[in-house]
Amino acid sequence: MKKVRAIILSGYGINCEIETAYTFKKCNADAEIVHINDLLNKTKDLMNYQILVIPGGFSFGDDIASGKVLANKLKFKIDEIYKFIDAGNLIIGICNGFQVLVKSGILPGTAEHKTQEATLTFNDSGKFEDRWVYLNVNEKTKCVWTKNLHNLFLPVRHGEGKFFCGNKILEYLKENEQIVMQYVAQNGNFADYPDNPNGSIENIAGICDKTGRLFGLMPHPEAYNCFENNPLWRSKNKSVFPLGIEIFRNGIKFAEKNLI
Repeated sequence: MKKVRAIILSGYGINCEIETAYTFKKCNADAEIVHINDLLNKTKDLMNYQILVIPGGFSFGDDIASGKVLANKLKFKIDEIYKFIDAGNLIIGICNGFQVLVKSGILPGTAEHKTQEATLTFNDSGKFEDRWVYLNVNEKTKCVWTKNLHNLFLPVRHGEGKFFCGNKILEYLKENEQIVMQYVAQNGNFADYPDNPNGSIENIAGICDKTGRLFGLMPHPEAYNCFENNPLWRSKNKSVFPLGIEIFRNGIKFAEKNLI
């Protein structure tokens, strides 16, 4: 059986590509780390892959704003990105990758994936936040990446993770079931800082597009690829939360259905 091929972007400040590729390989996908320049100069063809992954880090030093430079390169320099989306392929953006997807307009995707309609900006705390957080996965979400997942415990590490958009876009996200996951307290209830580490509206930690194939999130599921990663790994509570790797497994299973 042919393996799903995932392209993991690297270069210029991206720094989570190795653990992200490791996680995809652990889920039996063919993961290839590719420098962004290889897409820009067309030595690599995006259409040869089924999943595009934009990992965490500080692409281009987060100059101008987090993820903005890489977002513009995707939007204006890599024409295949829209062909890739229209072909029914999958995209996941993690942390800085989420910032890239939002600032390129690929997410939320209400205007043909080309107009920025939301942002991820500085944490309300005014500082870099690095901790594990509790997450609720919305049952009605269309996201193919979170199928059969309900509660998660994952690490965040960001300085600009506050999701913000206008009321019109927020209502659109709700109506189209695009709010995938939200920060909660340990008891599962919505709560303010520090449970919501950045002050995101509606405690939003991740969203998808209308198809559910394009997914962005601030927490790092690739950083929880075995139980020993979890700070609670010696506790009985570790069994309550599935590995972050299950997110990748869902994406790969979905992509496998479309393999020829």
